[in-house]
Amino acid sequence: MFKKMKKILSKVNVDYADIRYERKIDTNIVYNGKDLTDIGENVTNGYVVRVLKNEGFSSVAFTKFEDAEKAIKSAEQDAEILGKKLAKKVKLANVEVIKDQYIPELSEDPREVSIDEKLEIIKGYSNLALDHDKIINTFMKYFDITRKKYFVSTDGAEIKETLVTNGFRGNLVSKEGSLVQSLLVGGGGSDGFYRIRNRENLIEKRKKIAVDLLNADPIKGGTYNCILNPDLTAIFTHEAFGHFSEADLVENLPSIRQKMKIGSKLGSDILNIVDDPTILNQLGHYKYDDEGVRARRTQLMKNGELVGRLHSRRTAAEFDEPVTGHCVAEDYRYAPIVRMGTTYIEPGNKNFKNMLDELQDGLYVIDTVSGETSGENFTFHPQYGYIVENGKIKNMVRDINISGNLYKTLKNIKAVGDKLKLKEFGECGKGQINPRSCWGGPHLLINNLVVGGK
Repeated sequence: MFKKMKKILSKVNVDYADIRYERKIDTNIVYNGKDLTDIGENVTNGYVVRVLKNEGFSSVAFTKFEDAEKAIKSAEQDAEILGKKLAKKVKLANVEVIKDQYIPELSEDPREVSIDEKLEIIKGYSNLALDHDKIINTFMKYFDITRKKYFVSTDGAEIKETLVTNGFRGNLVSKEGSLVQSLLVGGGGSDGFYRIRNRENLIEKRKKIAVDLLNADPIKGGTYNCILNPDLTAIFTHEAFGHFSEADLVENLPSIRQKMKIGSKLGSDILNIVDDPTILNQLGHYKYDDEGVRARRTQLMKNGELVGRLHSRRTAAEFDEPVTGHCVAEDYRYAPIVRMGTTYIEPGNKNFKNMLDELQDGLYVIDTVSGETSGENFTFHPQYGYIVENGKIKNMVRDINISGNLYKTLKNIKAVGDKLKLKEFGECGKGQINPRSCWGGPHLLINNLVVGGK
């Protein structure tokens, strides 16, 4: 494949070019209640060529090798036009030229598990969830995605990397009288099929919570001091802060770019945030991004101060900052964009009991249904929570939303838990879908969060 790709690039007359070829395999199994509604495997493949010429940068995707010459010609023409018309000229940061092949280790390769066995496992989880008279419906989906990638550049890079992702996601719906509640459940990762097997205890635990929610009280709106569990910490970090760490999102937003200047004091002294795709056996792990740059651990915030940002080669040159290896595409149909890998708040020094003692009166809010951001403001919908009185967890509450301003909230973080938890599954829809987007964190104690009912 490298020989074929180098042949394609030998035809270009440009300042720089690269080409990525992928073979992608998707497997999906979906149960709605006890009904199988989707099952199948899809295999696709294609190329993306990127061209830098006269400070214009363009990309073209194509599926057939025979179309390579036409695609390159189109990319060259587009780059020339962009170089002439756009006020902002494109430069690419210099990077290490790499020749390597990398396949992360898997504990049981999902590609070697039959689709019949996958079906039986996900069917079993769906049936187990339905085995309660107050669970009226479920949605359960199994998926695995394999991306076998080849990358070649005119600089001399030659990289082959295979990424395998698998997981299951579900929604449990409980009902009593006219009250209906739903709860998310799921698991998975990028290190093997073992994460799918033997998850009955997880299903049972989530089923119990879904039923318990029917007896929970709706939250009373107000301003609360809150402890966020690791799942909610994770989504807050990813959505409210993480996207502002992606250079391509802030470069054309002058007010945000000014606030997100390196060296700005944005958070409390105890707050440290990292993005690290190099962590083995985690959903967000990869060795090289989709423009052939070695991924590296990037400290984004240190003691509340912004110290780093996530970059492509183009944005690294634009900001005059180091490349980080965070330029990732959904698949062969797309040129890569700046994406988070494994983003998390580093653990602190408080155990959960210490945090409850410090909170005294407030809320313990758990997991996430959804979240929205608008500029520097956010709203998240936890799955459920508990009233805390005198440092003790009391009754369950439901129908919660929490909102605030990112910068005020970062400075209102008063305690950071001592145990880091990374999510087993994630998905980010920034322009393209990234099913390997991983986030995490410890428990957080945050003061003065605005809390309201749905």
